[in-house]
This record gives sequence, C-alpha cells and structure tokens, in this order.
Amino acid sequence: MSFAETFFNWDVLVNSFPLLLSGLKITLFLGVVAIIAGLVLGLIVALVRLYGVKPARIIAKIYIDIFRSIPILVLLIVVYYALPFVGLRLSPFMSAALALTLVSGAYTAEIFRAGIEAIPRGQFEASQALGLSYRHMMADIVLPQAIRIVIPPLTNNCINVMKDTALASVVAMPDLLKQATQAQALEANPTPLIVAALMYIAILWPLVYLVGRLEKKYRNEVAR
Repeated sequence: MSFAETFFNWDVLVNSFPLLLSGLKITLFLGVVAIIAGLVLGLIVALVRLYGVKPARIIAKIYIDIFRSIPILVLLIVVYYALPFVGLRLSPFMSAALALTLVSGAYTAEIFRAGIEAIPRGQFEASQALGLSYRHMMADIVLPQAIRIVIPPLTNNCINVMKDTALASVVAMPDLLKQATQAQALEANPTPLIVAALMYIAILWPLVYLVGRLEKKYRNEVAR
C-alpha cells in the first residue's frame, strides 16, 4: 500500500467524514463554551483578587495558583470519575466544560490582573476626583483600556483552550479526536486522524495569525 493510500485514503475519508464532522461540531461548541465561561470567571476572579476583602483575595489567589498548577488531563479525570463518589455526576460534556473553564479562568484572571495593573495610577485618581463610583470607574475608564492591552494574551489563551478540548476524549466525549480515533479503528486506516489534525490546523492557524498581528499592532502603538 502506498503512502497516499495509507494516510490520505479517499474512500476512508468519505466513509469517516460524517463522523469527523459531528466531532468537529462538538469540539467547537465545547471550546466556545469554555472560552466564554473562562473569560467571565477570570474577570470576576481578577477583580476579587485586586479589590476584594482580604479573605476573598486570599481565596482568589489560592484558586489561581491551584488551577494554573494542575494538568487539565488530571482535572478532567477527577471531575468525571471522582465527583460521582460525592454524589455529583456530570455528563462528559459538562465535565470537560467545567475542567476547561476552571483552568482557563485561572489563566484569564492573571491576564486581566496584569492588564488592570498596567493602567497608570493617575487614571484611577482622576476617576475618583471626578466622583465616579467604583462600578463606573471600572466599566467606563479602567476595563476598556485594560481589555485593549490584554487582547493578544487573551487570544493566545483561547487558542490553548481550543487545543485542550482534544483531552475531552478521555471522558468518552465524542469530540473530534474521539471520533477520529473511532473512525481509525473502524477503517483500520490512519486517514481519519490525519484529517482531524488538518481540521485542528484549519481552526487554529487563523487564530495564531491573529495573535501575531495583534501583538505587532500593540508593540507599534506602544513605541509611538
């Protein structure tokens, strides 16, 4: 059997493509859910870490340190296989979404914190001098500037989340990698795995390019 017939077998591709497409849809949905939830969680944790009462700041810091340290694969296994022993049973999708969100939220919190701390102190003092409430100061003055600063690292974190969705296959979720592995076993041919890899590249390559453009744009703005 030739190289093309082994790794790019057209008949195998046609037979397995519906399975791969269903897995791709689940992967994209899982990634979007985890990214959005991680952004919201990260912003809340960052604000608590910076401006909360001392006990809340300590809890936020512990959360960030723990979930930046634990491998996602380990967390997935704990969430899916260990939580049922304490009476909490989650579906494969919910388990994967929860694990990805917790880890993404920890990294996102640090990104937001760095962005907020990069805002000149005079911006805060000017807002207070104008009599703005904390909510209006953050919503109208601080966060718009901070978000602009952290867009490149946030986008990079989103790429990592989307790549980490491949780990969801360990909890029997029919994502792209799981479906590709199943199709490979059914067809006794690695073509489905090659196609799955190409699908991941097609999704992530534009995002990688976008990160590079955003970082270059931000460096140019800073240099002015």
